[in-house]
Amino acid sequence: MHEQHVRWYTTHLSREFDMLVFGHAGYPVILFPTSLGRYYQNKDFGLVGSVATLVEAGRIKIYCPDGLDEQSWYNRAIHPADRARTHMAYERVILHDLLPRARHETGHDRVAVAGASFGGYHAVNFAFRHPDQVGYCISLSGSFDIRSFVDGYSDDNVYFNNPVDYLPNLHDAWFLDHLRRMGIVLGTGDRDLCRDRNLHLSHLLNQKGIPHFLDDRQWCGHDWNYWRDMFPHYISLIQP
Repeated sequence: MHEQHVRWYTTHLSREFDMLVFGHAGYPVILFPTSLGRYYQNKDFGLVGSVATLVEAGRIKIYCPDGLDEQSWYNRAIHPADRARTHMAYERVILHDLLPRARHETGHDRVAVAGASFGGYHAVNFAFRHPDQVGYCISLSGSFDIRSFVDGYSDDNVYFNNPVDYLPNLHDAWFLDHLRRMGIVLGTGDRDLCRDRNLHLSHLLNQKGIPHFLDDRQWCGHDWNYWRDMFPHYISLIQP
């Protein structure tokens, strides 16, 4: 499996940014790390390896960007408004640096976004905010409510980065049409500590008439061994 370490200076963070890229061709998959994770986490814990046959066959090309949670939502040393602003800068890296690169390298107009645990939040939030850029959204045991990270504070940046807040109030036909055409997967299980959050998000999607696949598994918990089992199945659903 071809692997490349990419580092570039991004004006959105005013510093260098790291990413691992796996594969030579195929549908682009942006795979976010879990809470406080780095760009090599999904490789180290075998999530990338779980879909190696699809990567080697040129079905998918995986982009693993660095995380910024430590400086954004998890950064208790700064005001919650600054945590949200830092996250917005991270989103601009994904939107304006990573996506154009992935489109150029693969020839696909849209990408898939995926992640486990808090990476699932990043995938869902990015997909729902930019549904015209995303063809597939895959969350493994995701958590979708960031209110616990902002100490009761709220502003537009907080509200519009919290899917369980903005989705119920989403009425824009353009957004809803794109979301209804997106392949959305929510993977969870009866032993997953985030199961209720997945069931709740599924309920919100149903209320908006947004088709999705809620995979609520038996004997499935919140850890890498379960995610390595889920991920290949969900990735195989991608139809270029």
